[in-house]
Amino acid sequence: MRLIIAAVGKLKDAEERGICERYAKRLAVTGKPVGFGPLEITELNESRAETVDARKADEAQRLLKAATGATLKIALDENGRQFTSDAFAKLLGRHADSGVKTCALLIGGPDGHGADVLGSADIKLSLGSFTLPHGLARVVLIEQLYRAATILTGHPYHRA
Repeated sequence: MRLIIAAVGKLKDAEERGICERYAKRLAVTGKPVGFGPLEITELNESRAETVDARKADEAQRLLKAATGATLKIALDENGRQFTSDAFAKLLGRHADSGVKTCALLIGGPDGHGADVLGSADIKLSLGSFTLPHGLARVVLIEQLYRAATILTGHPYHRA
């Protein structure tokens, strides 16, 4: 299952980018046996529209364009469902096993997701009750994708 992370905003912090790259490389190896990969990361510029609603609508359209062809769309949303790492791994594994070819994980801008993204999302995922900066949310998401692959392959990385 091809994985797309489409995110509004660009990682400017070298340390965050380095951590993302480290887990993406690990996922490329560990994810193969369970059919995860390749991982593609698309960074989109924040909208410069004048109103919040216009910004969210503009970003939503560009996120959905980046997710074209994805049969599973997961929108990161503060009001979404929280999963344990095991449950998230099983969810992704079930979708991969059922023939889902592409999964898009969508990270909105500072104003959140537009209605089009939330309406088209198959799953709304919350990374927890804390508010995270976008860069850190991306680090957590990529690490959890890697962790899901290790759980599904029986790798000792995840010791619950």
